Amino acid sequence: MLTAEKLEPGVLYEWAVHPSCGAIVLFSGTVRDHAEGRSDVRSLTYEAYESQVVPRFETVVAEARAQWPDIVKVAVHHRIGNLNLGESSVLVVVSSPHRPEAFEAARFLIDILKASIPIWKKEHWADGNDWGTNAHELVNIEEFKSVGGVK
Repeated sequence: MLTAEKLEPGVLYEWAVHPSCGAIVLFSGTVRDHAEGRSDVRSLTYEAYESQVVPRFETVVAEARAQWPDIVKVAVHHRIGNLNLGESSVLVVVSSPHRPEAFEAARFLIDILKASIPIWKKEHWADGNDWGTNAHELVNIEEFKSVGGVK
């Protein structure tokens, strides 16, 4: 899901609870006060084309389900718009009967999201703003897996 609304980790965690699951892994990426080469970040703005991002979210979730067929609930949420320090910009949640699959699938999802989903980040600091310094070429799932992404 791509949204301009505030992300609520607790709500997503509660959604992931399932009677067959003994593990829930929730990852929350939050806005911090620094970035590569910048020590005074005050806020971020995320931009994305929903028509490109949402289908890719669906693809990476399907890939996670294929790799870890025992996972039960899976969600990937990313915020767009202006975010302040401490706010969640991305949430990934996975529930499964056992913890190894939940941890591995959640790690896979956040790593592939960062490598393959076209979401742009602008950093705002005291004296100006600019696009994030860690931009890179996007990769597809197969390329991600072949260059050492989480398996």
